[in-house]
Amino acid sequence: MLIAADKFKGSLTAVQVAERVTAGLRRVVPDLPVEALPVADGGDGTVDAAVAAGFERREVRVAGPLGDEVTAAFALRGGTAVVEMAEASGLQRLPAGVFAPLTASTYGSGELLRAALDAGARTIVFGVGGSATTDGGAGMLSALGARFLDADGEPVPPGGGGLSELASADLSALDPRLGSVELVLASDVDNPLTGPKGAPAVYGPQKGASPDDVESLDSALAHYAKVLEQAAGVKAAEFAASPGAGAAGGIGFGALLLGARFRPGIEVMLEVLGFAPALEWADLVITGEGSLDEQTLHGKAPAGVAAAARAADKEVIAVCGRVVLPPEALGRAGIRRAYPLTELEPDVAKCIAEAGPILERVAEHIGRDFLV
Repeated sequence: MLIAADKFKGSLTAVQVAERVTAGLRRVVPDLPVEALPVADGGDGTVDAAVAAGFERREVRVAGPLGDEVTAAFALRGGTAVVEMAEASGLQRLPAGVFAPLTASTYGSGELLRAALDAGARTIVFGVGGSATTDGGAGMLSALGARFLDADGEPVPPGGGGLSELASADLSALDPRLGSVELVLASDVDNPLTGPKGAPAVYGPQKGASPDDVESLDSALAHYAKVLEQAAGVKAAEFAASPGAGAAGGIGFGALLLGARFRPGIEVMLEVLGFAPALEWADLVITGEGSLDEQTLHGKAPAGVAAAARAADKEVIAVCGRVVLPPEALGRAGIRRAYPLTELEPDVAKCIAEAGPILERVAEHIGRDFLV
């Protein structure tokens, strides 16, 4: 039995999901051999998944999205570092109920990348998602040595809103170590930087952006990309239109400028976490996340796990808080059956508050259905 589930956002971490499922299964089959491999798709929880797989957790003080200092972590094993931008620049770093769509900065994410370089990383998996920011990665690039100046030669204000004042960009002092590392942009988002499907339009409202803010941010990021063409050449325009450029408020664009290679987050993480060798001995795979919905099918962890398991001819079932996908859609994704908490407890608020004990009961049902 292999448990390779993502977090239940707002309720359980991926590690806790695995623990609860294991406990429920072993109530039915006490000596059941279980391997837990918590997974993530590059968003929040990615570092925790890497640490659970044997990476060393490293902590560093960096700037949060509003500039205040926070303690953020990255994961390191050998020459590979897993850096999660949400650790420094995520929505969870904002005070409850506070949003800063125009001023939140990714500077701390750049400091995390620099810390990974300082630790000797030769490969950096840069997981992006769950950001509080829409600054196109300008803050991150600044932390790594870039300069973004206004018409008076002064640094532009932090955040996407400040980029409207950008007159020139200087990338000549970027950390030279970036040229000798493999940087992988791991994301489940393939949006371009700007436009109707760009970072401000699609994700800005989730970060507190009003319609006017969205318009301002889109214009500022388009201007930013134009100025960067002068500094980095025509490739800047190509990167702005590339899949993944709009990830995490446009930090994907900044990463592409640094030479990153864009790959689906779950695909990268399954490689890093050692999913293939863990899968070899498993008869059944349990995956899952908080909500199995249309988004699940577009690069989220359960779909990635199911695809990899199906390729190895392994059966997959899923646990979740709720499921809104019809059985045929789950089947096409490679998931034989989903077990939602709401099947045992229809009250969604109670499912969130008591997710752990309910998930153990769900796992007992799985044990009786598949193991007895």
